[in-house]
Amino acid sequence: MKEKLYTIPMNDAVNAGDECPFCFVERDVEQDLLDLVLGSGSSYMEADMREKTDKAGFCRMHFKKMFDYGNTLGNAWILKTHYMEMRRQLKDATDAYKPGKTSIMSKFSKSSKAEMKNSVAAWVRTKEESCYICNSFNEMYERYLDTFFVMYKKDEEFANKIKNSKGFCLTHFGDLCEAAETRLNDKQKEEFFNMLFPLMQANMDRLQEDVSWLIEKYDYRNKDADWKNSKDAIQRGMQKLKGAYPADPVYQQKK
Repeated sequence: MKEKLYTIPMNDAVNAGDECPFCFVERDVEQDLLDLVLGSGSSYMEADMREKTDKAGFCRMHFKKMFDYGNTLGNAWILKTHYMEMRRQLKDATDAYKPGKTSIMSKFSKSSKAEMKNSVAAWVRTKEESCYICNSFNEMYERYLDTFFVMYKKDEEFANKIKNSKGFCLTHFGDLCEAAETRLNDKQKEEFFNMLFPLMQANMDRLQEDVSWLIEKYDYRNKDADWKNSKDAIQRGMQKLKGAYPADPVYQQKK
């Protein structure tokens, strides 16, 4: 399959030989989004960008990454108008709230407590689940999943690279399993899962061995033994289970 513009990021991710090509893609896209929001292009000064970030806000994780990114003025501008939007929404939510009556018995019933709704709490939950960077990535991620399966079906070289890869982290493995149900026909699904499941098991076994040998290296009897592939087993082991890159340095604004 001839390489096209939309296939380049997926090829780059697979060619990196990482524990999970989708973690590779996720990191690149997230860093691009941080550059878009806070980078030297000053997107945060554009009205349409600020309108989007004001409404969506950011999750706890991405607020931390934005702080670490290092653009104090940019973060301040984003927070200033986002606070204006949040204060307006907070007032609307609290003004509309009317406490319901609670019976004596329902106070002691676990099932009743689960059914009791508080509109202000519900509003807060929607804010906790909303993040401009997360939302933007999720939209792109669906396209990357589409691209993966198009390439897997049509590009034999790409498919062979996947078959001989280190597999995926468990998070993205689950996403692939789910996406395959709608991207592949019955015959393709059978072939895909017959490849994917042993690949995942073999690479989980490999990580288990690397972590186990790292522990053994701390035994004085093995102090002169080869480290094999265990020196970075902790960060790779963590990535394989939950995704991302635990050992990555903080991503900061390019000066």
